[in-house]
Amino acid sequence: MWTDWIYRALVLLVVACPCALVISTPVSIVSGLAAAARKGILVKGGVYLEIGAKLSFVALDKTGTITHGKPVQTDYLPLSETSYVAPQIIAASLGARSDHPVSQAIAKHEALHASTLKQVDNFEALPGRGVKGMIEGQLYHLGNHRLINELGLATPLLEASLNQLERQGKTVVALTSATQVFALFAVADTVRDSSQTAIKELHELGIKTMMLTGDNAHTAQAIAQRVGIDEPRGNLLPADKLAAIGELQNRNHVVGMVGDGINDAPALAKSQIGFAMAAAGTGTAIEAADVALMDDDLRKIPAFVRLSRQTASVLKQNIGFALGIKAVFLVSTLMGLATMWMAVFADVGVSLLVVLNGLRLLKK
Repeated sequence: MWTDWIYRALVLLVVACPCALVISTPVSIVSGLAAAARKGILVKGGVYLEIGAKLSFVALDKTGTITHGKPVQTDYLPLSETSYVAPQIIAASLGARSDHPVSQAIAKHEALHASTLKQVDNFEALPGRGVKGMIEGQLYHLGNHRLINELGLATPLLEASLNQLERQGKTVVALTSATQVFALFAVADTVRDSSQTAIKELHELGIKTMMLTGDNAHTAQAIAQRVGIDEPRGNLLPADKLAAIGELQNRNHVVGMVGDGINDAPALAKSQIGFAMAAAGTGTAIEAADVALMDDDLRKIPAFVRLSRQTASVLKQNIGFALGIKAVFLVSTLMGLATMWMAVFADVGVSLLVVLNGLRLLKK
């Protein structure tokens, strides 16, 4: 009789081996990461693939993310003359020193009309506002609506001109000294063809969207309406974008942030999952992000969410299957119905089955 119980103990020992349970998770995660890489989505770790299944809110930058990030100058409105140098030359000289797409657009357009650019001394970038620098001993600013207000240069007439251009969905930049506005430059960017489709797919997945941009509120509203974003927010500094992510998290949302620039880096790091536009994005943004979209196609975000949810589903299937089979054979063993060959199947066979089930993600 005791030999029968020894046999059952050996069968139980084989059945109790946790191989299938242990291997089910890494196989599924690695398969999901490989499937994402095939789609041009580079994920920095399996934990982000798991979090992706829980995303409930996605915040997106505008310039270079929703739009192409290659704006062109559309309007030039002179307001007063500078003492020695034409406003276009000053703007081109300042813009050429910046890596922001809006500044680059002004520099590229106005440089066509300038014989030579001027030397800029003490150049300084003003995050979320613009740039400033000394040209021929005079301090100049090239910045947005926020900067004009901070310098105390806003007047009813100037506000009317700004609002007229901004309501057309354009970004307006002013060239100023510390006491005077010399000219306004309007810049427009084109929306990516994939943006509207990506936002629609996110909504179909039950994920809400928000746009965070340093551009004026009128431009933010116009772009948001065009692509279908739920909540646009304009006139934001990097710290404001960071605060917006924190606000969403305080409302118990699992938040993803999509961006491409230095100004987006704090928000990318703060969010549960940061998505960087890797093709045209800055190194800082890519470093701060958790997921890199290799061809800057926003449709890869809903594809990532779907893959994350499929991976989570396969994980649950594998864990449930492994535990279920173990439980069945455990009872069978105690009742004396299980054999050693059945125990081997419960161990090795189930391990192979969960591996094969996990590998199905490679076809997604």
